[in-house]
Amino acid sequence: MSKAIYVQPGGGYDKVIVGECAAAAPQAGEITVRLHASSLNYHDFAVVSGMWGPSEPRIPMADGAGEVVAVGAGVSEFAVGDHVVSTFFPDWLDGEPLVEGFATVPGDGIDGYARERVTARATAFTRAPQSWTHTEAATLTTAGLTAWRALMADDQLKPGDSVLVQGSGGVSIFALQFAKLAGATVIATSSSDEKLARMAQMGADHLINYREDPQWGETVRRLTGGRGVDHVVEVGGPATLEQSMIAARIGGHISVIGILSGLSGELSVVAALVRQLRLQGVLVGNRSQQQAMIRAIDANGLHPVIDRCFPLEAITDAFRYQESNRHFGKICLEF
Repeated sequence: MSKAIYVQPGGGYDKVIVGECAAAAPQAGEITVRLHASSLNYHDFAVVSGMWGPSEPRIPMADGAGEVVAVGAGVSEFAVGDHVVSTFFPDWLDGEPLVEGFATVPGDGIDGYARERVTARATAFTRAPQSWTHTEAATLTTAGLTAWRALMADDQLKPGDSVLVQGSGGVSIFALQFAKLAGATVIATSSSDEKLARMAQMGADHLINYREDPQWGETVRRLTGGRGVDHVVEVGGPATLEQSMIAARIGGHISVIGILSGLSGELSVVAALVRQLRLQGVLVGNRSQQQAMIRAIDANGLHPVIDRCFPLEAITDAFRYQESNRHFGKICLEF
């Protein structure tokens, strides 16, 4: 038996307990992984906090990274000792999206990775980046792949393009890193001058404090010579979408990723029509996209930004810290 965290039905920090979970010997096509790290995302927060609490006892966390300790029959992709990282959609291997919602997502519809050992289909993991720690690799499953898909798979970002990123959470920081990797110009927004300064150190070309400049969409237009940006990584949701639509160029691409400001709001259909905007809902990505992202990481030496790490048993402390919004980059669990 190995240690595992359980969220009781309905969720809430008072319903998080430390328990045990057995990992069966791997059958054909399966591997057993000794997990060492996970990272926190807004979706995990929604499950654990009770916003979208589970209907039955659930092991939370979609992100998991660790070492292969056993391999079932017929598995040729992995060997004992390989470092691996989980996939958000274990059944979505390639091609167009097939699944609606979170029914198959670890930590939500099925048990996740807040545990020391797991046996799963080999396709539920990919190799981790070669030079990364388990903790670093655990940042990729949700945040890293969301940013990668938004920029590289959905919109084929190219050198000379311009990208707007919002805030300094995991997706936004990865989007900044991937955009600079591709040779793009990046405009970053935040309510914190301190966080903006850190984003500038990471290569952000233009900085906007949205609290001081609530009409930042027009500012983005001015910064781009009246054209607007090619791509917006929209994590704010209803409260920021209007400004994002102003900030985007004619025919620009807006990746609708986050709901940080709420679940619903008004959409200016006329603005979308007359400016021919492309609004794309993004729910992470598929396994082949994750493998492409990791090949790019291996080729260029990029590393994630990790703000703070907590032990597995302190998972509720980690989520309370996430709620404080003081973090810059990823918050992780190590075990």
